[in-house]
Amino acid sequence: MRLLKDPNFQFMDKRRIAFAVSGVLLLISLVSLVVQGGPKFGIDFRGGTLIEYQFEKNGDATAGVPIQEVRSAFAAMGFDNAEIKYFGSEKDIFVKVDRVISKQEEFDDLKSRLNESFADYEILQRRNETVGPKIGKELVWDAIGAILFSMAFILVYIMFRFELRFGIGAVVALFHDITITLGVFSLMQKEISIPVIAAILTIIGYSLNDTIVVFDRIRENLKTFKRKLGNYVSLVNSSINETLSRTVVTSLTTLFVVLILYVFGGEIIKDFAFALIIGVIVGTYSSVFVASPVLIEWEARQAEKKAVASKK
Repeated sequence: MRLLKDPNFQFMDKRRIAFAVSGVLLLISLVSLVVQGGPKFGIDFRGGTLIEYQFEKNGDATAGVPIQEVRSAFAAMGFDNAEIKYFGSEKDIFVKVDRVISKQEEFDDLKSRLNESFADYEILQRRNETVGPKIGKELVWDAIGAILFSMAFILVYIMFRFELRFGIGAVVALFHDITITLGVFSLMQKEISIPVIAAILTIIGYSLNDTIVVFDRIRENLKTFKRKLGNYVSLVNSSINETLSRTVVTSLTTLFVVLILYVFGGEIIKDFAFALIIGVIVGTYSSVFVASPVLIEWEARQAEKKAVASKK
């Protein structure tokens, strides 16, 4: 960590390369989302039924149930696209089906047919939840509204707290982070569920916090060292280096926690943790290579305008 004691990396000299890398990642993400017809929404948004079963093998309380056999049993019942995975232990099965099951008789029928397929097990239905298509669509728009509202509020807040250019830089970085996260989920055919939306909102907060730390140092240096530093690029670069230690330490500790959550947290929160892993990595990158360079490009445009105006 010696490099972080007095760093002097020329980050802004590489901003063109960073813009190109971000552009490629954004293009891949957007193309994937368009080709896939948008994000792949889970049952929480498109409607369907969630059922949780517990399988207790007769004569062996510790034995689990082979999950592939459970998938085959549901496929035989007409649920070819059912999402089936372990929930905690190998005795607990989590089932998501696209069909809306609303009557208790239908749940009882499913359980009876499972009992026929797994005669050696005692099967207990622990819970069931149903989301109708109409409610699912409302949740989609609510989720989109929450993300857009948070970004609009951030733009207004930073515009008054700092300046308009800082707000634009922060929102561009957030758009970058969210789009790439959704793009990765699209490329990997992962579903967007309510926990994933919660992770995206968490990413917005995390990325914004990191960006504001850098912006605050830039603002302080603008007030204090503007005359001493050669130009705006060197000022921004110095500000990033001054906050680099904090950025790296915070990002690594957060990444370590979410990695542990992803590996040991179980299937139910795996997608939530995965989204956070992407968000921490991309959010740290964007604070340095997206948000800050936007300020430099904004300043350059303003300088060009002033130069043109002075010649008239």
